[in-house]
Amino acid sequence: MSTPPLACEHSCSLQPEGPDMMRRNDNYLPVPGEDKNLDVDFNGTSKSKESIPMKNLYADDGSPLYPRLGPYFSDGQRRVDYVLAYHIQKPSSIRRPSSRFGDNNFIQRLRRSMSMRSSRAPLQPKEDPEIAAQKQRTDYHEDDKRFRREEFEENLLETGLELEKDEGSKIPGIGFLKIHAPWKVLCREAEFMKLKMPTKKVYEVKQGSNLVEKIRLFIHKVTAPLHPKVDANRPQSVKSLSHPFSREKQHLFDLSDRDKFFDTKTRSSIVYEVLKRTRCTRAKYSMGITSLLANGVYTSAYPLHDGEIEGINAEPNDRKLLYEEWASYSVFYKYQPIGLIRKYFGEKVGLYFAWLGVYTQMLIPAAIVGVIVFLYGCATVDDNIPSMEICDHRNNITMCPLCDRACSYWKLVTACGTARASHLFDNPATVFFSIFMALWAVLFMEHWKRRQMRLNYVWDLTGFGEEEEDHNRAEYEFRVMQKTLKHEHSTPKGEKVKLTCTDRMPAYLTTVVMMGFLIAVTFAIVFGVILYRISIKAALHMSNYPAARSNIRATVKTTAAIINLIIIIILDEIYAAIARWLTTLEVPKTDKSFEERLIFKTFILKFVNAFTPIVYLAFFRGRLVGRPGNYLYVVGSYRMEECAHAGCLMELCIQLCITMLGKQLIQNNLFEIGIPKLKKLLRRRKSELDSKQEEELNKTLQRHERDHILGPFVGLSPEYMEMIIQFGMVTLFVASFPLAPLFALLNNIIEIRLDAKKFVMELRRPIAAKAKDIGIWYNLLRGLSKVAVIVNAFVISFTSDFIPRLVYQYMYSPDGTMHGFVNHTLSYFNVSDFQPGTAPLQPMHLGYKVDVCRYKDYREPPWSTTPYELSKEFWAILAARLAFVIVFQNAVMLMSDFVDWLIPDIPKDISLQMHKEKILMVELFMKEEQGKRLAAWDNHNQDNCTSPSSANESPPQPRSRPVSNANCC
Repeated sequence: MSTPPLACEHSCSLQPEGPDMMRRNDNYLPVPGEDKNLDVDFNGTSKSKESIPMKNLYADDGSPLYPRLGPYFSDGQRRVDYVLAYHIQKPSSIRRPSSRFGDNNFIQRLRRSMSMRSSRAPLQPKEDPEIAAQKQRTDYHEDDKRFRREEFEENLLETGLELEKDEGSKIPGIGFLKIHAPWKVLCREAEFMKLKMPTKKVYEVKQGSNLVEKIRLFIHKVTAPLHPKVDANRPQSVKSLSHPFSREKQHLFDLSDRDKFFDTKTRSSIVYEVLKRTRCTRAKYSMGITSLLANGVYTSAYPLHDGEIEGINAEPNDRKLLYEEWASYSVFYKYQPIGLIRKYFGEKVGLYFAWLGVYTQMLIPAAIVGVIVFLYGCATVDDNIPSMEICDHRNNITMCPLCDRACSYWKLVTACGTARASHLFDNPATVFFSIFMALWAVLFMEHWKRRQMRLNYVWDLTGFGEEEEDHNRAEYEFRVMQKTLKHEHSTPKGEKVKLTCTDRMPAYLTTVVMMGFLIAVTFAIVFGVILYRISIKAALHMSNYPAARSNIRATVKTTAAIINLIIIIILDEIYAAIARWLTTLEVPKTDKSFEERLIFKTFILKFVNAFTPIVYLAFFRGRLVGRPGNYLYVVGSYRMEECAHAGCLMELCIQLCITMLGKQLIQNNLFEIGIPKLKKLLRRRKSELDSKQEEELNKTLQRHERDHILGPFVGLSPEYMEMIIQFGMVTLFVASFPLAPLFALLNNIIEIRLDAKKFVMELRRPIAAKAKDIGIWYNLLRGLSKVAVIVNAFVISFTSDFIPRLVYQYMYSPDGTMHGFVNHTLSYFNVSDFQPGTAPLQPMHLGYKVDVCRYKDYREPPWSTTPYELSKEFWAILAARLAFVIVFQNAVMLMSDFVDWLIPDIPKDISLQMHKEKILMVELFMKEEQGKRLAAWDNHNQDNCTSPSSANESPPQPRSRPVSNANCC
C-alpha cells in the first residue's frame, strides 16, 4: 500500500493505466471504484471500476444535466463532504466541466511557475516562499497560489478522496473545490481516528430505582409537553454497544445502509482530518491546510449544511428540524434538542448548549429567591427605623458640605429617597441570599458534572481523550523549520527539534509587560471616571438651573455608570484582539494549547475591565476620603468622593444594573443581531440588486455557494466568555443586587434562541469537534464560585450597614432597638476648623448660621481631649466586620464542600450502565473468539478427513488430539 507523497514532484500516475482504469491526464472526473453506490470489500476488489467522464455530466451550454441544488457532486449521487474556496483571476461564464489532475500537466505547470518566479526577481535569489510564508497573509502571486493548490489537490487524490472543481459559480471571482470521501476512505480513516460506532449488539437501558432517579423520571413525565418533538432527544429504552471502528471487525457493525452509517457530521470531520494530515511541500517547508488558508491559497474551508430551511421544495432534514424545534422564538419555553444539536454540530457545540441550558435552568430558583428578597425589602421599607429617622423632618440634622467652596451645608432629610431605596437591597434578607447563592453555585457545578457524565455515556464519550493526539499548528511547524535551518549543522542527527522556553522568552516577556500595561490602562480609565464624577458634581452645585441642582446625585451616578458601560464595551473588543495577538506571539504547539492560552488572557483582561469600576464602588469609595478639615486630595484640588449617608450600596447596585443590562442588551444581543443585518445590508448595496432579485438569485445558487455567503464560524470562546462574565455578575456582588439572577435568566432565554438562529441560519456549519467536557471554562467557573464567597462576605461586612446595625443594636442601643442608630453613625465637626479656602461660598444657604455640622464617620467630637480621632466604636465595628468575614467565609465554604461531597459526580444508574457495557463488550468478543476457534477446528478436521489416503503422504497427527474415522463420516 503506497503512502501519499509529500514532495511536489510526481513521476507516476496514481493508478496503472489500463482499459478499465482512468488516466490522470484525461479529461475525466476521478471516481475510484469504491463509490458509495458500489459494493466494495476490504480485499480491494470492486464490482465496477468505471469512471464517469465529465462530458456526460454537462450539456452543450455547460449546464449540468443533473441539476440538483443539494450538497452533491454534479452527478447528483456523491455527497459533498467538504468544500475549499479560492480566488480565481477570471471568473468564467460557463461552468468548467472538470479539472485536470495529470502528472505531465502538473510538472509543466511546476516548471513554468518556477521559471516565472526566477525571471521576475533575479536580484533577490534569497526571497523564497518558505521565508515569505512567515507573514500570515503574504500576497502570493496567483501563479504561485495555483501551483500550491494543484500540488495539494494531487496529494488529496493520493489519499483516495474524490474532487470536483467549480470555477463557473455565480459568485464572481470565487472557485470551489468539492471533496467527497468514498466508503473505503471513510472506513480507513474511521479506524485511524478510532471513532466509536454503534454495533449490532443492543441492550436494555434500565432506569435507576433510587429516590433521585424516580424524582427525575417524574419531572421528565410532568414536563413532557416542554420537550421538543425530536426523536434524538427522547430517552432510549435500548442502546447499541459502541466500539472503535475496525475494518477487520466490520461484521460487528450494522452496514446494511452505508449511506447513513457515517452521518454528515462524521464524514466532514473525517475529511477534515485528511486535510490536516495532507501536506503541500517544497524544499524543507511543509504547508498544511491551515497554512494554505493563512496564506490565501484557499480563502475558506467548510462542510456544508444539510439542506434548506424554508421554501416549498425544502426536503425534511436535520437543519430544518433544528430551525423549527430550536432556533425559533416561538419555542422559547421548551427544552433544547441537545441530542439533535450534537448530531448536527458535534459534541463540542452540543456540550456548550447543554451547559447553557443547565445554567439557565438553575437560574430559575435563584431568580425566584432574588425576587422574594427584593419584595421583602419593599414590604419592610416603611418599618425600617434608620430610614424613618432620616426622613423625619423633626430631626433637624445639618450635614457638612459634599465638596469644597461650591457645595454648602445640607439637610439629612434630603437623602430620604436614597435611604429608602437602599433598604430594598440592604436588609437582613440579603445576607441569607448571599449564603443561598454560594450554595447555589456549588449545586450548579455538581448538577452540571452529573449532566456531563450522563451525556458522555449517551454520546459514547466515556473513553474519549485518553489516547487523543492533537495536530501541531502551522505557525509552530514553521518556527520549528526556521530553527532547524538555523541550527542545521549544530544539531545532532536524529534529535527532534522543538521550541523551548528560551525560544519563547521574548514573547512571554511581551505578554507580561503588555498585560500589565493594559490592566494599568483600565485602572487609569476608571480613575478618569472618578475625576469626572468629582468635577461634574461641583459643576452642578454651581449651576444656576434649579432642575440641575435638585437631582445632582442621580445625574452623576447614572451618567458615570453609562460612561463606564461604553468604555467596557469598547475595551472588550480591543482587549480581545490584543489577547489573540499575544497568544500568536507565543506560538503554542497545538490548537488546544492556543485556545486555552487565549481564553486565559481574554478572561483576565475582560474580567478586570468589567469589574474594576464595581470593585472601586464596593470597597474603596468613601474609605479614602479623610474628614472635614483634613480631606484627601488627588491631582491637585480634586477631593475624593464620599458615599451617601445610606452607604455606597445603592450606587453599587446602579452600576451593576446598568453594566449587566447594557452588556447583555448592547454587546450580546444588539451586536449579534445588528452586525449580521448591517453586513447583509452592505452586501445588498454592493450587489446592486433589489430584495426580489437577490431572492431569485439565492434560489438558483447551489448549496456550497449559499454556504459561502454565510459568516465563518469563529469558535465558541466568545459565547462562553459572555456567559462567564455574566456568571460573575450574578455571583460576585449578588449581596448588593438580588435581581441579577432574574435579569440573567431573561437574557439567557433570548440568548439561547439567538445563538441557535445564528448557528442554524447565519453561520457556516462548524467542524464537528469531539469533547467530553467544557475544558478550562469549568475551572474558571469553579474559581469564580470560590471567589464569590469571599467577595460577598466583604460586601456585607464593609459595604453595607449590616454589621454597624448589629453592633449598635446589641452593644450601644439603650432599648435594644434601632432607634438612635442614625445619630450614632454621625460625628460632629466645628465649622471654624475648615482649612483656608475650603469653606462654603454660601454659608447661609439654609437660612441660618451653622456652627457645627455632621458627617458620617466614627470619630471623637471637637470638644474631646482627642478631637477628630477614630473612636472606640470604630474599632469595635471593624473587629466585628473582620470576624463576620472569617465566620461567613468558613461556614459557607464548609457547607459548599459538604454539598460537593454529598452529591456524587457520576449518577448511580450511569455508573451501573457503564459497568454493564464493559461486561457485554467482553462477552461479545469472547463469543467472537470462541466462534473463530470452532470454525478453525472444523476446518482443521475437514482438512484431515479430505487428506490423501496414503499414510506416507499424510502428515503425522498430534497425539493429544487423535482423529478417528468416525469424525470423518
